Amino acid sequence: MAQRRVVLLPNATENELTAALVARFEAVREQFGVVVPFPADVVAEAEVAAGTAELPDRDETALPFITIDPPGSMDLDQAMHLQRGENGGYRVRYAIADVPAFVRPGGAVDTEARTRGQTVYCPDVRAQLHPSELSEGAASLLPDQVRPAFVWDIALDEAGESTSATVYRAMVRSVHRYDYDEVQHLVDDGVADEVLLLLREIGQKRVEAERRRGGASLPMPEQVVSGDGDAGFSVSFRPVVDSEDWNAQISLLTGIAAAEMMIEGRVGILRTMPPPEKDAVRRFRRQATAAGVPWPEGQPYGEFLRTLDRTNPRHLALIHEATSLFRGATYTPFDGEVPEQREHAAVASVYAHVTAPLRRLVDRFGLVVCESLASGSPVPQWVRDALPTLPEIMASSDRVANGVGRACTDAVEVAELVGIVGRTVDGVVVDESEKGVSVQLTELGIVAKATGTADAGSTVRVRVDAADVAAGTATLTLV
Repeated sequence: MAQRRVVLLPNATENELTAALVARFEAVREQFGVVVPFPADVVAEAEVAAGTAELPDRDETALPFITIDPPGSMDLDQAMHLQRGENGGYRVRYAIADVPAFVRPGGAVDTEARTRGQTVYCPDVRAQLHPSELSEGAASLLPDQVRPAFVWDIALDEAGESTSATVYRAMVRSVHRYDYDEVQHLVDDGVADEVLLLLREIGQKRVEAERRRGGASLPMPEQVVSGDGDAGFSVSFRPVVDSEDWNAQISLLTGIAAAEMMIEGRVGILRTMPPPEKDAVRRFRRQATAAGVPWPEGQPYGEFLRTLDRTNPRHLALIHEATSLFRGATYTPFDGEVPEQREHAAVASVYAHVTAPLRRLVDRFGLVVCESLASGSPVPQWVRDALPTLPEIMASSDRVANGVGRACTDAVEVAELVGIVGRTVDGVVVDESEKGVSVQLTELGIVAKATGTADAGSTVRVRVDAADVAAGTATLTLV
């Protein structure tokens, strides 16, 4: 498909901008080899599988599971049920979509999924890992539907530390679908039910457990593109609510339990990341000192990052610089001998991806490994054979997903700038190099390259000189 080149002037209409953006998104997908529709044989196999899957005998539909996802999501991987346990502890049951029940090893759906690796998100469409018949239908943990799932049953003590974990296949039912803002409002307003209050309680204790481990997360402002082909598209920085962190902690808890199970069983695939290189740590410490935000000696880098305020210009620049501390993540398969590098430095623990099988290929195999180990059954040979192939599949799909996401966001940023070509706006320098600076524009939710020199963390004025949506490029200059 040839790129439709549309160079827009500052007085372009909203319809022209939207059409140009959609054309740009199509060009980006073509550039990265992303295909949205599925071959006919894949769809046909998914349609048959949706009605003929081998379902588990165990019935857990009496448990009122809930889901928490972004508004409008239909590919629901996870559902949870939380309750108080013995001696002041907790019991977490985390149901994960049973994708293996619907995907025949070596079949058309399996082969296509191994080609894709993961769902690729664009502002106008999604290139899904599995056909909608499965990912948004028979395999999705939609409310008021009985679905097969891998149910993780994890016991926690009073401090939120795991004391035991197992996983089994069962039929489950979600009784309510929440989104993150809804959960946050219900908790903040004092009208949340017991499960949501337990989510906050457990989530907060797991955050403290993460701190004790020395775990780290990057408080990077989340840049999101919203809208569609009818209403147009916009980009903004979305504030992250606490409920997202609580929810993420349940997923992390499960990923840690899965990794521990794999290591004990001496087979599986871990998500690993080495500790930050000493040179990177020293450089970041110098940058923090230069920004007037010194990093105290002896304080773990994860704890220091938690003190940074993304609304403070100097802190914001440091957050961008801290990405150098989060490099080298990979997938590490093993069968027999446990690898020497087994921890994920940011999690500060062993860790595995098992909670998003509808959207990420590797999770399907990890779930089957863990369920086999928990039940005392042999890990299927098709899983063992696949493990060594997964790192390259996932690395390749990560490059595609990240490249497509960045290019599409760049295009929407450029479209936002079209209407202000020739004007000057405020910004914060978040990075600097010999080729210029990266500036986060204060009012627009945009991070853009600009010509000129300025120190990271400084507040600047930036002139928008040109914006070409079709090419996905803009020219900005510090003034």
